[in-house]
Amino acid sequence: MQMTEIPFGITDWAHVEAERKPGETGWADWKVQQFGAIRVRLLEYSPGYRADHWCVKGHILFCVDGELVTELEDGRQFVLRPGMSYQVADNAEPHRSFTREGAKLFVVD
Repeated sequence: MQMTEIPFGITDWAHVEAERKPGETGWADWKVQQFGAIRVRLLEYSPGYRADHWCVKGHILFCVDGELVTELEDGRQFVLRPGMSYQVADNAEPHRSFTREGAKLFVVD
């Protein structure tokens, strides 16, 4: 990834409006900032959230709070807790996530 033409800036996430997106179950609140081709998100998943699709977009994802289970299409599952992250390339391994208790995530893609 090459980050170009992004001047120094600060994001106060408390002032970024959230967009609520339904999952297969539960919901996700997305706060999004776009910097050229780079999207930065603060996501909050409700308790019981399950993604409604297999994602093939590459991400770097950091778990801020809660617990997130990410499953790969091949059946493997990975649990992320606060302070843990994962990374996956575009079109590498389809994945989707769910959470029993809710989670807050910081994502760059």
